[in-house]
Amino acid sequence: MRTIVLSALALSLAMPAAAQRPISPEERIERLERQTRQIQRRIFPQGQPVDTAGVADDPAASQIVVVALSNRIDNLERQLAEMTRVAQENGTRVATLEAELARSRSDLERRLRDLENAPRAAAPATGTVSDPDAPRRVQPRAEPATKPAAPKPADPSGSTFVADGEAAYDAGFQLWTQKKYDQAITALRAMASSFPGHRRVSWANNLVGRSLLDKGEPRAAAEALLANYRGNPKGERAPDSLFYLGQALVALKQAGQACKAYAELEEVYGANMRGELKSLLPGAKSRAGC
Repeated sequence: MRTIVLSALALSLAMPAAAQRPISPEERIERLERQTRQIQRRIFPQGQPVDTAGVADDPAASQIVVVALSNRIDNLERQLAEMTRVAQENGTRVATLEAELARSRSDLERRLRDLENAPRAAAPATGTVSDPDAPRRVQPRAEPATKPAAPKPADPSGSTFVADGEAAYDAGFQLWTQKKYDQAITALRAMASSFPGHRRVSWANNLVGRSLLDKGEPRAAAEALLANYRGNPKGERAPDSLFYLGQALVALKQAGQACKAYAELEEVYGANMRGELKSLLPGAKSRAGC
């Protein structure tokens, strides 16, 4: 009897010990999942919510990623605005040059019509020179007795005075050959303003444009060359200015406008063009892609 009582007591003591066995992590996770699903069914009776509002497999985009994407979009918008601005400016410049070429052609046609009934001026004396812009050593034409003497422009060095337009142009030409472009431009512009009726004015203005082109200022060169051609299309160096206008436009990466200048050179002057320009023109047109 005592043995039976002890066995019952041992069994009663073992049952609570088994009931108090520790719960494993897997069991705890399963219990939490069941509780979570129960809560979701109460909160979302229509079904599982969207990923970013409920339990999602992938995390939602962080604030840092959103800010980075926004900055990239802002940069792209700024770059697009800058490209649009540059394209508009280039279009305006091209339109301006086209308008100036059209005006110069119209002015030239008008001048040619006015000169059809006028007596043709005597051709200037010719000679062989080593450089096309070098002054030829010829006797100056006699001026009418009633014409007042032209003022004597100052020598570019400021030490002496040149005697006439030929000497003034020669002083600027020598500075150009020495690659003293700023001094040459000053001297040539002084010559053109001091001897407005002299035949070398066309030469001086053309060499101003070439000096600007040689010193790496193609836009200023294009303006000076176009002004010389448009202002005096019958000048001796007007064809040269039109040719070097094409060179300046190529330097400005406006090959299409350069081709228009070359085409006008051939149309306006044609057979009257200097031999050197005729020989240079095919290569220039090829480089411009005409």
